[in-house]
Amino acid sequence: MGTDPGPAAPVGVDALLLVSFGGPQAPEDVMPFLRTVTRGRGIPDQRLGEVAEHYHRFGGRSPINDQNRALLAALKAELAPLPVYWGNRNWSPFLADTLAEMRRDGIGRAACFVTSVFASYSGCRQYRENLADARATVGSGVPELIKMRHYFDHPGFVLPMVDHVVDALATVPASSSDSTRLVFVAHSIPTAQAETSGPGGDAYPRQFAAAARAVADRVASRTGRRHRYDLAYVSRSGPPDVPWLVPDIGDHLAALGATGTMTAVVVVPIGFVSDHMEVVYDLDVEAAARAGTAGLTFRRAATVGTDRRFVAMVRELLDERRHGDVPRRALSELGPSHDVCPLWCCAGRARRPAAAGTPADEEPTRNATASLDITDVAREEPRGIRR
Repeated sequence: MGTDPGPAAPVGVDALLLVSFGGPQAPEDVMPFLRTVTRGRGIPDQRLGEVAEHYHRFGGRSPINDQNRALLAALKAELAPLPVYWGNRNWSPFLADTLAEMRRDGIGRAACFVTSVFASYSGCRQYRENLADARATVGSGVPELIKMRHYFDHPGFVLPMVDHVVDALATVPASSSDSTRLVFVAHSIPTAQAETSGPGGDAYPRQFAAAARAVADRVASRTGRRHRYDLAYVSRSGPPDVPWLVPDIGDHLAALGATGTMTAVVVVPIGFVSDHMEVVYDLDVEAAARAGTAGLTFRRAATVGTDRRFVAMVRELLDERRHGDVPRRALSELGPSHDVCPLWCCAGRARRPAAAGTPADEEPTRNATASLDITDVAREEPRGIRR
């Protein structure tokens, strides 16, 4: 059954806003960045210092900002003369600063492209709350904001990932070709957050599974060999008594090695559009080490990055909202995602204002789910803040 309630009414925009997580750009940024991410959670500096060491292993610089700069440049070239801006949740350029710049430039309404693949509180609603908070901070004259739809099964995302998986498989030793497993990976989230994700619940695991299936089917068509595949999660954090989505990628690799039937794995970070710290450390370092201990050859498929099809996809999503009569492409059985997030979509009891679509979309009377009693959403702890 699809998740598409039909296209929203066309609406004009005069800019695009690239919205992302942010990350430290120098060693002296690491601890201030981690304190920003965990503000209000009472996490001691000693624990943050342990996480900081992962960043210092890479020179105190997260790869995410450099990759966002590359994506920003590609989007500017693709969308010219439409202005394109960039704002982060947790580090410079902060969303409020970017919105203030947009106001100075006379921007009245911007479409928002968020670098998060699947629907969830931390991957969608929290960004919408961040956008609403930034608008409130900037005050009068701030641009209206419209978040574009999820793209987990759009050809512009799926087909580059197919190429990357095929490329990774080509590097596996020929002797292991018949005993290679694909393992698709997304960021783990609390199960309570997963259960309330999307308008109808469980959107996060359903979208993850649909995207993985869309890629795996096309890899089989390209290679002539259908590899078995699994879904796993990375960067679980928080109190041990709070359940999160499993299996953990490291535990899963250990279990695969223990079967004695698998000799190689290709890990596919389909839950990430660029090389966040969860990819370059949690997968390339930690998961690779677990695979080696389990006797498995480890390969990791590349993220989508600035693939020309991914960049063109952003134009398509923008045109869907601006014109309303363009094809809304999707490669999974779920179909294209909803254009406008319902007002309380992915929300917990603490119902903070969140940017949805146009101001009319944000009126509680327009949203039938406003009366739902949704359980509290667990927040991510330091292990899950490495993007």
